[in-house]
Amino acid sequence: MDLISIDIKIFYLINHAMACPLLDGLMPFLSARGYLLLLPFVCYIFVKAYREQKTDSAFDISYVSLIAALSICSVFLSDWIGNELKHAIMRARPCITMEDVRLLAGCTTSGSMPSNHAANSFAYAIPLFYLTRTHISLRVRLYPVILAGFVALSRVYLGVHYPTDILAGALLGISVAGVLIMLYRFASQRYKTSPHSTLLVTGLAAISVFRIFYILHGPLDLSADEAHYWEWSRRLDLSYYSKGPMIAYLIRLGTFIFGNTVFGVRILAVVFSALSSIYIFKLVNLAYENEVRTQPSGPNHNSSSAHGQIAVLSALVFQSIPLFAAFGILFTIDSPFIFFWIISLYFFYEAVSKKLNEQHKYWFFLGFSIGCGLLTKYTMAFFPLCGMLLLIFSDKRYLLKTPMPYITCFISLAVFSPVIIWNMQHGWVTMLHTAGQAHIADGMTFSFKNLIEFIGSQIGIVTPLFYCLMAYALFKYFLSDKGFRSKFLFFFSIPVVAFFILKSCQGKVQANWAMFGYVTGIIAAVQFSIKGPSKTRQAFLAVSVSLALVLTVVSHYPSIVHLPQKLDPSARLRGWKELGLEVSSISAPMSKQGYLALFSDSYQIASELAFYVDGHPETFSINLGRRMDQYDLWPGINDWAARLRHQNATPVINGIFVKYGNEEMPPIVAQAYDHYEKKIFRVFEHGRVLREYSIFICYNFRDLKITKPETF
Repeated sequence: MDLISIDIKIFYLINHAMACPLLDGLMPFLSARGYLLLLPFVCYIFVKAYREQKTDSAFDISYVSLIAALSICSVFLSDWIGNELKHAIMRARPCITMEDVRLLAGCTTSGSMPSNHAANSFAYAIPLFYLTRTHISLRVRLYPVILAGFVALSRVYLGVHYPTDILAGALLGISVAGVLIMLYRFASQRYKTSPHSTLLVTGLAAISVFRIFYILHGPLDLSADEAHYWEWSRRLDLSYYSKGPMIAYLIRLGTFIFGNTVFGVRILAVVFSALSSIYIFKLVNLAYENEVRTQPSGPNHNSSSAHGQIAVLSALVFQSIPLFAAFGILFTIDSPFIFFWIISLYFFYEAVSKKLNEQHKYWFFLGFSIGCGLLTKYTMAFFPLCGMLLLIFSDKRYLLKTPMPYITCFISLAVFSPVIIWNMQHGWVTMLHTAGQAHIADGMTFSFKNLIEFIGSQIGIVTPLFYCLMAYALFKYFLSDKGFRSKFLFFFSIPVVAFFILKSCQGKVQANWAMFGYVTGIIAAVQFSIKGPSKTRQAFLAVSVSLALVLTVVSHYPSIVHLPQKLDPSARLRGWKELGLEVSSISAPMSKQGYLALFSDSYQIASELAFYVDGHPETFSINLGRRMDQYDLWPGINDWAARLRHQNATPVINGIFVKYGNEEMPPIVAQAYDHYEKKIFRVFEHGRVLREYSIFICYNFRDLKITKPETF
C-alpha cells in the first residue's frame, strides 16, 4: 500500500469512523475558535509570573510577555510560509477531489498542503511549552501542545485536509517556532556583551521580514518610476535621460536573481534600507569613539552606554520616519542614494578623524561612494560642497591643504565618467533636463505658494514634531557646542535644506529632494533628547517617534483611515495590475492576428504596461507635445514597424493605445491606423473609481507622424 492510499485510509478513519454528535459540535469550534481555549493558559502564566516576580527575577511579566511575543511571531511566520507552500504545491483538498467526504466546514479552493491551522497551532504552542519549562510543571505545559493537536485533527474531521497535510503543517509550525527560539537564545547571549548592536540587528531583521511580506502580499503595485527604471534595466546603458545608470544596474541584479517580478524589482530596497541604518549606527559610534576613549575609567561605561543608545535609536528612528520607511519598500533612486549618502558620511568621518598617515584608504573609499551616489542621483554633488563648508568652518581646515580631498573628488568623477561619456554622445540631454527641472529658464521669480507647499511637504513627510525637534537640536548644538561633531551634523543638514527652501521660492521643489539633509538631523534630535538632563526631552522624542510610526503604518495601509483618494499618495501605486490584466485580455486574441504594438503618450502608462501585460512586451511612449523622456531616445514605434516590414513585406500590425481618463483619440494617432475602437476601463476600489483609462484598439498601422520633443 503506497503513501497516498494510507493517507486516504486514515482520512476516512477520522472523517467517517470517528463521527459522533459530540465531535460534530466540538470540532468546528476547535477549527474556528480553538485559540480561545488557549487564553486560560496564557492568563495562568501571567498571574504566576506576577506573583513570583519578587522571588524569581528570571520569571516575571516581561519574560512572559516576551514568550507571548515569540508565539505571535511564530504564528505570523508559519502562516506566511504555509501560504507560500500551498501556492507552490497546489494540492487539491479532499472535499474537492473526493465525493463521499463528510464536510462540516466551508471547502475553499486554496491549496491543501500544508494545513495552516496545524502549522499555526503548533507555532504558538511550542514557545509556550518550551520557554516555560523551568517554571511550569510538565502536566500544565502540555496543555497548549495537546490543544494544538486537537485543532490540527479537527481539520481532517471536518473533511478539508488530508492527514499528511496536518503532519506537514505541524512540522512547519514546530520548525518555525524552533528556529525563533534558537535565535532568541542566541540574541539573549549576545545581548549580554553587545546590547545595542543586538537590538539593532533584531529590530532590522523584524522590519526587513515585514517588508518582504509586504512586498509579496501588500496592496501596492509598482510605482510608475519603478516600472520605468525596470524598463531601463532591460536596456542597460552608460546612463539615461534623467538619471544615472545605478538604479538600472541594481534592478537588473534583483530581477536576474528573482525574475521580472515585483519582488525582484523591490528586494534591494529592503537591503539598502537595512544597510543605511547599520551605517548610521556605525557613524554615531565612530563620532563618539574618541570621546569615550579619553574619558576617565569611572564614567566611561555610562557614557559609552548613552552613546550606544543614541546610535541604536538613531538607526531605528530612521526606519520610523514615513519618508525613509517608504524607500525601504519602493525601489526608486532614493533607496540606494540615501545609502550612498550615509556611507559617505561614515567614510568622511573616518577620514577626518584619523592621523594623516592613516587617512588615505578612507578618502579612496569616500571618492568611490560619492561616485556611486552620483551614478544614482545627481544631488550627491551636495556632499563635497557640504564637506568643504564643514572643513572651512572647523578645526579640520588644514586638510584642505593636503591632496586627499582633491584626489577624492577626482575618484568620484572617474566613477561618474560613464554619465559624462553618455551625455557627450546624446547632446547633453541630462543637463537640459536638469535645467528644466530646476526652472532655470524661469529666471529670478518668487512664488510664496511653492514655498509654503514645500515647507508643508517637509513637515508632513518627516512629521511635525520630529521636524521641529531636528531643527531645534541642530541649531542648539551649532550655537552652543563648537565641537567638530556638532558642526558635522549641522553642515551636512542645514545647507541642504536651506538650499531647497530657497529654491522653492523660485519654482516647484519635490518633497523628497531634500531628504538626505535629514540624516544628520535625526542623529542630532536623538542625541539632544537622550543626553539632556530633562525627562521632558525624552518624552517629546517618544511622542514624536510614535506619531511618525502611526503615519508610517497609515501610509502602508491607508484603508485603515479611509483617506480620500486625493489625499492618499499611495493611490498612484494601485490599479496598475488591473490595467495590465485588462490589456492582456484584449491583446491575447489580437496577437494571433499579427503583430501588436502597445503604446501610450505617457511614459508612466507605457512602463506599467511593459511590466504588467502578459509576457512583458516591448512598449512605446509617443510624443504628442510632452517633454522628452527616455522612450524618445530608444527606437520608436515607426522604427519597430520598419523592422517588421523589412522582415516581412506585408505584416499585419495592430495596436493598443492607452491614455489617462476618458479622452478622445488624438488625430495624429487616428491617422496612423485604418480604424479603431474605443473602450473605457475603470479600476474600482472600495466602490469608488480609483483610475480611468481610455483604451483604443487600433487596426492596420501605417505610419505615425510625430515630432521630436522641444522641451526637456
